[in-house]
Amino acid sequence: MIINLVSIFLAAILTNNYVLQKFLGICPFLGVSKKIDTAVSMSLAVIIVMTVATLVTWPIQVLILDRFGIGYLQTIVFILIIAALVQFIEAFMKKNMPPLYQALGIYLPLITTNCAVLGVTTLNIDNGYNFAESIVNAIGSGVGYLVAMVLFAGVRGRLESSDIPKSLRGLPITLIAASLVACSFLGFGGMIDGIFGLK
Repeated sequence: MIINLVSIFLAAILTNNYVLQKFLGICPFLGVSKKIDTAVSMSLAVIIVMTVATLVTWPIQVLILDRFGIGYLQTIVFILIIAALVQFIEAFMKKNMPPLYQALGIYLPLITTNCAVLGVTTLNIDNGYNFAESIVNAIGSGVGYLVAMVLFAGVRGRLESSDIPKSLRGLPITLIAASLVACSFLGFGGMIDGIFGLK
């Protein structure tokens, strides 16, 4: 059981990274990754939302949607739950952490429509994870999001001081750098399975 949870956690960070492997949550990934402190703050908010959303959506799916045969409402219900959680976190940060709230700007409300958060909650169900596995996967996915954001913020920091051809400045070099960071994570493919003897 513990080995399975550890493998789910590590896979969510490295081999099943929602940003670099599944390409979910790209908008805030590109928008907030200019500075490491902002990237970390955004990622911490995403970790909290992913975890709490999983804590709420998994029981609702199993105890209500599946039980009454209304699983087709999953996407709508999950989006409403995530939107409510983000509104609560936004109000909390606005009141208690104004500088961080200002630094995140428009990207904090965008967590509501961050497909990485919705992707975690729905894929937990689709993968047949039990409650504990779903929570571990949500936390691991959030940590993976943090790793991707911090790595990419470091890369973008280096790009700011580099001599880049004029035609590649701005979005083109950002997308090229993002693709190279994503390719670097391909090196982890099979490693988790090999360590834990999984297929």
